[in-house]
Amino acid sequence: MSPRTPRSLLSASLGVLLVAAATVAAATAPASAATVVVQAESFAAQSGAATEPTADTGGGQNVSYLAAGDWLRFDAVDLGPAGDLTVSARIASATGGTGAVELRTGSATGPLLARFPVAATGGWQSWVTRTATATAHPTGAQTVYAVMQNSTGGDFVNINWFSFGAGSASGGAGWVTMDPAKWNAQLAAFNALPMHPAPANAVRVSEFNAACQYSHSRPDDPIVFPGMAGASHMHTFLGNHSTDANTTTQSLLANAGSSCAPATDLSAYWIPTLFEHGKAVEPSGVTVYYGSRLSDPTRTVPFPQGFRMIAGDARLQAPTPRGTVNQFYCAGPGGEIGRSADGNWPVCAPTADLMFQLVFPDCWDGVHLDSPDHKSHVRYTYDGTCGGDHPVAIPSISFVIAYRTSGSADGFELASKMASSMHGDVFLAWDDTALGQRVKDCVVQKAKCNTAGQF
Repeated sequence: MSPRTPRSLLSASLGVLLVAAATVAAATAPASAATVVVQAESFAAQSGAATEPTADTGGGQNVSYLAAGDWLRFDAVDLGPAGDLTVSARIASATGGTGAVELRTGSATGPLLARFPVAATGGWQSWVTRTATATAHPTGAQTVYAVMQNSTGGDFVNINWFSFGAGSASGGAGWVTMDPAKWNAQLAAFNALPMHPAPANAVRVSEFNAACQYSHSRPDDPIVFPGMAGASHMHTFLGNHSTDANTTTQSLLANAGSSCAPATDLSAYWIPTLFEHGKAVEPSGVTVYYGSRLSDPTRTVPFPQGFRMIAGDARLQAPTPRGTVNQFYCAGPGGEIGRSADGNWPVCAPTADLMFQLVFPDCWDGVHLDSPDHKSHVRYTYDGTCGGDHPVAIPSISFVIAYRTSGSADGFELASKMASSMHGDVFLAWDDTALGQRVKDCVVQKAKCNTAGQF
């Protein structure tokens, strides 16, 4: 393969379930109080690079076709105060070899900040996160160069993002490490559960669900802004009635009131509030599906207690004309009858509802309940398997959101602004036995179950 022969992405086997690929608007964004994430495509200058839609968690773009001598320049990267600095790089490679990505400050030949050897990850869209401790740590805003080093010719690495901070490595701030003893006990109890055989007429689809109604609205986000009441845009909350900025696993388990069935699901789910002509439009219902997109669902295990993650990107502000992947749509008689004046929203027939389906990652690193960007501890399966840095198969969660409204030429606005910024959060607090039995009976056995967990 020549150094600049275009590579095809993995086949779009997820179809509309993939997060939409579009350019991330913000160059940098705090993943936690101690961590800054820099999207690779936000470079101020480059040599030899190209961008392409990524199949990595969160969608957007990655930088590709990187070979020896290529470089990217990022301006005003906040490396924080004096002290230990851990740097992470999100990379993919189909070739591996002797190459490395070097981060240098000031110039492409400036002091070395960190070095990431590049080994084959399984494909150009098979992503892994590598971490390193900075060898030198200039403080505050710095110009950072990513320089490609390789003793062999040809493209050898794709890059999605870098992160900088005391919390950017596993075990630092923003990473929530699972209690191994509790997880082992939960897993042992799951393995000991009997499997209830599905009837002969069962629909052979891995699926159970929680049926949710609107609970309440708050400008809070206990995952992104824990303990900071009012720090977020307005969110529509489903599930546990107690959810606010101070929510923890313990508070969810201690507050039994929920707008979701079954009652054994005390989880919190939330999405940005939808507005029409300045007035909030709350969902008429949200079904939270738990299933599997694995070739072999028998490997699936329940979520550990207190697991949390985010799908979508609140910062993504891009047009969503008709045909865009992962967009709002109309369901019901008559379907879509037009588009808003800006083309970004469907107009539904009076007999149809506005809908959205949001799909979450389904492969887990097996260690962390959360990560600084609330995504790095999980990834999507693209080939029906989980492996590499995320070897553990967890149920595939998806929100199917219905709004009893048709829309108009004026369109709508999310609290996070454009339709492309649609996103969702889960903070899981199921009864362990109830969740485990559903995973075993419905997901592992590949049998469609109802809200009650019955065939």
